[in-house]
Amino acid sequence: MTDHEALGATAAGGSTRFVVPSSVAERIELCLFDAQNAESDRLDLAPGDDGLWRAEVGGVGPGQRYGFRVHGPGDPARGHACDPAKLLVDPAARRVTGELRRTAELTAPGVDSSALVPRSVVIDTSSGADLDGRPSTAWDRTVAYEAHVGHLTARHPLVGAEDRGGYRGLASDPVVDHLLRLGVTAIELLPVQHFVSEGELVAQGRQNVWGYNPLAWSAAHAGYASAGGDPVAELRAAVDALHRAGIEVWLDVVFNHTCEGSLGSGPILSLRGFDNAVMYRLIAGPSGLVDDDVTGCGNAIEARSPIVRRLIRESLVHWVTHYGIDGFRFDLASTLAREDDGFATDAPLFAELAAEPALAGTKLVAEPWDGGPGGYALGGFPTPWREWSDRFRDDGRDLWRGRASWAVAAGRLTGSADVFRHHDREATSGVNAIATHDGFTVADLVSYDEPTDEGHGQRSWGGGREGPTADADVVADRRRRQRALLGMLCVAQGVPQILSGDEIGRSQGGQANGYTLDPDQWGLAWVQADWDLAAWVSAAVALRHRHPALRRATWLDPADPRLRWHAEDGTEMHDGEWPSVGTGALQVVLDGSDLDDDRLLLVLVPHHEPVSVVLPDGEWEVALDARWDRPPRPGDEPHVSGQIDLAGPTLMALIDR
Repeated sequence: MTDHEALGATAAGGSTRFVVPSSVAERIELCLFDAQNAESDRLDLAPGDDGLWRAEVGGVGPGQRYGFRVHGPGDPARGHACDPAKLLVDPAARRVTGELRRTAELTAPGVDSSALVPRSVVIDTSSGADLDGRPSTAWDRTVAYEAHVGHLTARHPLVGAEDRGGYRGLASDPVVDHLLRLGVTAIELLPVQHFVSEGELVAQGRQNVWGYNPLAWSAAHAGYASAGGDPVAELRAAVDALHRAGIEVWLDVVFNHTCEGSLGSGPILSLRGFDNAVMYRLIAGPSGLVDDDVTGCGNAIEARSPIVRRLIRESLVHWVTHYGIDGFRFDLASTLAREDDGFATDAPLFAELAAEPALAGTKLVAEPWDGGPGGYALGGFPTPWREWSDRFRDDGRDLWRGRASWAVAAGRLTGSADVFRHHDREATSGVNAIATHDGFTVADLVSYDEPTDEGHGQRSWGGGREGPTADADVVADRRRRQRALLGMLCVAQGVPQILSGDEIGRSQGGQANGYTLDPDQWGLAWVQADWDLAAWVSAAVALRHRHPALRRATWLDPADPRLRWHAEDGTEMHDGEWPSVGTGALQVVLDGSDLDDDRLLLVLVPHHEPVSVVLPDGEWEVALDARWDRPPRPGDEPHVSGQIDLAGPTLMALIDR
């Protein structure tokens, strides 16, 4: 389905072809710039019957800086914002250079913005990525690791100072070695699409660190390149290095909004200046058209528009074919499948991405909600999509603070069939996480009742104290619950995702909304890392890898003999017989004989009261126990049978030997 003629700038044979979309432009000028950003030439593009404007320019090749000026209607009340005084970034730019200078001139009509706006750059797309070298890990074997390119290495003492906080640090030996020891199979990167900070943040002397404010969907963020380095080459090299280690690379992509903000008050930087009424969702307001802000970011992309879907599709294809990217997590993905009355399971974008040959086998993960009414769509995405499961996150957190029922916990441990088991979807449809970039870290979940910043509530519990404490009993309880939360993630059906730094006890000091923090404030503090916790989490991930019974690709029915539930007294439980979470223990028997695997037993004790647990018949080797500060050496695992006395909170995983 890939179009022969790509949008953007394509260099070949000593010339470059420029193709941009606009259904309302009366004239579009291509502006060429030299290395000092001085304008060197200006050419008109030719309009086509297909809504595309084109120019073939000889003597122009990779490295050429350029921008556009669009003449056309500029009436915001009618949804238009063309202004030839505004230099525009190519909607399909594959590289961007230069800083965005936030001033009122970006928005003021008729005021030239060329001194304030980054330049698009032509790149060489003739050599593609080594797609045969991609790991192509099966979903049931996938363990994801969500990380921020900058924060991962900003404070890493073993990464060279010149490489910290960027693409080169991402693929450095210390980082790759850590990922391999941890056992993750995929690293999901917070946005690396070229982004800028919001105007209100700049006015306060702050910056958007997470990157959910894109300017150019197809360009690697220039801020993660080394001094004087090429972001395209450095990101490609990082992806190649991770692939050689057997680790997939996923990108968190932001196609639901851009950095242009609200119509009439936000800057004119790219999409808005080309064709605002086609690019963004608009609704009638008191004095004309206004943004249908279902993202909470001032604007929302109009994915019902064919040209918007083409921009998205070609962007994804570029990330795959040029960089070798293995998968994508779509931020506020419901926005991309919205009709007037909310989320549509048969949205055109789904069919178009499924029909794109270049995306075959690429992992697609949805954040299945947005900020508007009817936008919560968990469980509504079609095969082969996977979805972030906030149900696992919330119920898992509630379980280990004593506020979830055993029935709810059972559902989350077995893949959330109540959410995902329909339309032939697999048991790996849910991506499970206890913590993500947005909210508390796991260490803060067990240390704070409330955020210390303006962030929202986190379903957290400090164990009777708020924040750091010298109370040894509270500290021990917190460490157990940390391990239990991360352990539950590793033994539950579905696809586990670990937040970068949770395996070494990273804290943000109770801050739940760190998108503007400097990397030195909340980057991974490797020098203070809890390496005992890292060893424990590595053991939990290794247990998952060894035992396919913990990661089935197919569902188990409640009555399936390979799945059994027992109370603490050994009594087998069935639907309707679940006791409350506040008492006793839950035992889960997983028979993996059909997978050439062992019989496994999970024991969950989320409360503090001592409990006697009558184990199912067998000689059980304790493979994992949240009471351990670190796992024992291989071969030294304890064995138990009959009845054992436990004091929670703890999570245990046992193997019938």
